[in-house]
Amino acid sequence: MDADYSVFSILPPFNNLHAQLVDSGNNKLVTSGVTLTYEAMADLDGSTNSISSTKSNFWTYAQPLFGASLADDVGLTGNMAPSFTPRALTFAAASGQFIADGIPITPYDDAGRKNFYPMVKVVARDAAGTQLAQARVVLPVSDEMSCAACHASNSGAAAKPAAGWANLASPDRDYKTNILVLHDEKSLSVKAYQDALAAKGYAAAGLAATAASGKPILCATCHSSNALPGTGVAGIKPLTTAIHSHHAMVKDPATGLVLDSINNRSACYQCHPGSQTKCLRGAMGKALLANGQAAMDCQSCHGTMANVGSATRTGWLDQPNCQACHHDGQRDLTAVSNTGLPKTWLDTRFATTPNAPATGFSLYRFSTGHGGLQCEACHGSTHAVFPSAHANDNVLSNDVQGHEGTISECSACHKTVPLTADKGPHGMHTVGNAWVKGHESSAKSNKAACATCHGADFRGTVLSAVKVARTLNADGKTVNYVAGQKAGCYDCHNGPNGG
Repeated sequence: MDADYSVFSILPPFNNLHAQLVDSGNNKLVTSGVTLTYEAMADLDGSTNSISSTKSNFWTYAQPLFGASLADDVGLTGNMAPSFTPRALTFAAASGQFIADGIPITPYDDAGRKNFYPMVKVVARDAAGTQLAQARVVLPVSDEMSCAACHASNSGAAAKPAAGWANLASPDRDYKTNILVLHDEKSLSVKAYQDALAAKGYAAAGLAATAASGKPILCATCHSSNALPGTGVAGIKPLTTAIHSHHAMVKDPATGLVLDSINNRSACYQCHPGSQTKCLRGAMGKALLANGQAAMDCQSCHGTMANVGSATRTGWLDQPNCQACHHDGQRDLTAVSNTGLPKTWLDTRFATTPNAPATGFSLYRFSTGHGGLQCEACHGSTHAVFPSAHANDNVLSNDVQGHEGTISECSACHKTVPLTADKGPHGMHTVGNAWVKGHESSAKSNKAACATCHGADFRGTVLSAVKVARTLNADGKTVNYVAGQKAGCYDCHNGPNGG
């Protein structure tokens, strides 16, 4: 979301909450006879976020920006900011999820402190109002954009408007006004720009004059954005194309390096949240190389800034997929080629769902897997894949299975754990002692299947690493594993042939 809406806006406060409920008795998704609600709660540090309208001027400018006259704390979809009054999620039959899209939460708690990862409690109740289950989850939100690094008045000559700096008292209004003045200076002589101003009811003198008159600018009004469907003017670059392609050649004011040449997240954190928010916080974002440096950065999945700004790319939909890195028992560290296109492999064991959410696109956050569950249900949200570097993100997996990380314990959803060789998530077998005691026939009849996770030498790989310390018993032996230890055939007996 924007920190200020009085000059221009890129995005409204708009957080999406999706939930699924599993009956652990029959192991099926519950789709009727229940209500699911969300409400504010204190996070692990005691921070609570139970109101939004007093923390942002979004509601003052929602009408001129988005054409919506909103009551306080009501978002663009009609859903409300979290409070201590439970608010209902709506069941969407097409996806089998309970949904509350467009929740207008802000990154300030009730004590006025910044909290980019506030928590809400989702509660499931039956028709009689009896609580069946609850989940404590994060609604991530940030207003951190570092545009001021280049566009604040007196910040540097490179982005200074010919008319001079605005020098406004409000830091947010100041840099945003400088951006609009610069935008006008570069484009006001172009007929397409003049036509767009007229078509959208903006002042002929330009966007800066329009904003100065009290009518703020929605960037997507002219520059289409798939985050705001139905926006844009034909012939004008989409917002993601315009911003990324232009700024790819801009120099980082701190280092002097062209942003497109920077191969770590610092380039992206100039605009995306950010050096404080650290939104790339999941298992991939916090993975480290032996030298202590980040193993993966934004560019590892998305390519360079110029790649993201390519005119052939569809913003918000052309995204990396899981199988680009997770294939053939491997976990690569780069998902894209030198041209920014996702790598392709024949192995689909960890693949995202084809044509989701639309034909030709395949996004993790819309994909489903074991038992009809969304992939995010077990693995966490896109930039917070379990285990996350932020403690609040890990509360859900801890609550569900007793430890952080991918929800991998069968008992998390199954009251009675079934014994299976290949019907678990991604074709997995049952996890735990029950499988160890009964796996002999499967191991003898299909060693190739075992090798997928346990390796060609059957001594274990990252895919067979135990997620939490556990004790297993087999062939009269007791084996104690520590978290992260790779399980293999030689742990208990003489390799895959036993003995």
